[in-house]
Amino acid sequence: MADGAIPATVGADSVWCTDVELSAPLPAVPVGLPEQHVRARVLARLHGEPLGYLTAPLTAGSLPPDLLDRLRAQFTDRCAEHLAGEGVVDQTLLGGEPLPGPTAACPNRVVPDRDVSVVVCTRDRGAALAGCLRRLRTLTYPRLEVIVVDNAPGEDSTAQSFQAEVGADPRFRYVVEPRPGLSWARNRGLAEARGDMVAYTDDDVSVDSRWVDAIVRGFQQRPDVGCVTGMVATASLAGVAETYFEARLPNWSTRCDRDLFDLALRPPASRDALYPYSPGNFGTGANFAVRADVMRALGGFDPALGAGTRTAGGEDLDAFVRVLQAGWALAYEPAALVWHYHRSSMPALRRQMYSYGTGFSAFITKHLLDRRTRPEVLRRIPGGLLGMARIPGATGDQLPAGSPVPHNLLLWEFAGFFTGPVLLLQARRRARSLAAVGP
Repeated sequence: MADGAIPATVGADSVWCTDVELSAPLPAVPVGLPEQHVRARVLARLHGEPLGYLTAPLTAGSLPPDLLDRLRAQFTDRCAEHLAGEGVVDQTLLGGEPLPGPTAACPNRVVPDRDVSVVVCTRDRGAALAGCLRRLRTLTYPRLEVIVVDNAPGEDSTAQSFQAEVGADPRFRYVVEPRPGLSWARNRGLAEARGDMVAYTDDDVSVDSRWVDAIVRGFQQRPDVGCVTGMVATASLAGVAETYFEARLPNWSTRCDRDLFDLALRPPASRDALYPYSPGNFGTGANFAVRADVMRALGGFDPALGAGTRTAGGEDLDAFVRVLQAGWALAYEPAALVWHYHRSSMPALRRQMYSYGTGFSAFITKHLLDRRTRPEVLRRIPGGLLGMARIPGATGDQLPAGSPVPHNLLLWEFAGFFTGPVLLLQARRRARSLAAVGP
């Protein structure tokens, strides 16, 4: 679960987010859970595989004693399918409590035959980083290194958190990238990485202990998988801001089925009109991994895109699309699970939605300026504009009944769409000057 964390402030009808492994006893509710948490949003998992969500009441600070029965009833077919994949044919086990543990044939078991480097990029957020590092220490994958990239630090909180939390762990390394911008930091991590695969996550994320194992499983889907993305479960729903963000980008946390993207194949009808240039199809920069040699061959991440630049985003989607355009496949692996804490205040969420707008339109502008991709982007823009017009209705449909709809957030996002192209040109000039100076 999300590190057992409890938000500092909660709303009148806040939801505690957690997960339940159906082959284990019910988890305990954290001591000190605020009284306002009257419901729990439970992610059901079997042997680590996410099955889906169920919302359950919290009574006197406890989960319902029949929760395992309710989860098994709701996800009977998914449980049966998973157990059959392990060679378990006795389906009467579905009535047991709890379900049997994993066998040697469990699909979530992987052979650790590759070295993996985990890169966390951060800047002056020592308190947030400390929680992230504590979770990273629980990773079970044996062939692992973790690189913390301190990006253009203005103070020493990152270095202090690193030393206090993981300084004695030989798997962890600390490096500084003096050029500001997330893409510069990601590229520094890529240059430092010794692993065959490089996994990226953020400092406000809590990783599952078998996160890296599931990433490796994603790469094993097919030999040509060059990038793997994973599930980003919502760690807290404690107010209007967090609830809205969850409704605006539900694909981050609700997709429990594996998926594979390959531009050599005709996209299914479920892909939107902008595909593959649309956000949300593949995953997010908070949880993905690349083959190191593939990303290096592509020249790394675009330093004119991403947090810390004028564009403020778009570098993750740009990387995903370029991997696909180079002839590689991208795998979505929901068992590669992390928990993400969304912005909890409306001012912070407004800034974030504006940044999403600027980052996305800067990314689209980049591919419009490229003669190789310009024709296909132009063909997709009319359908993409129609999809943008549907955003308010789609977001409202995802909000819980009775939840307020802060429409001004969409205005901030759309304002970002219009300013992104100009910001891209400014960010490119800045990136060229930083590249000339060097690290």
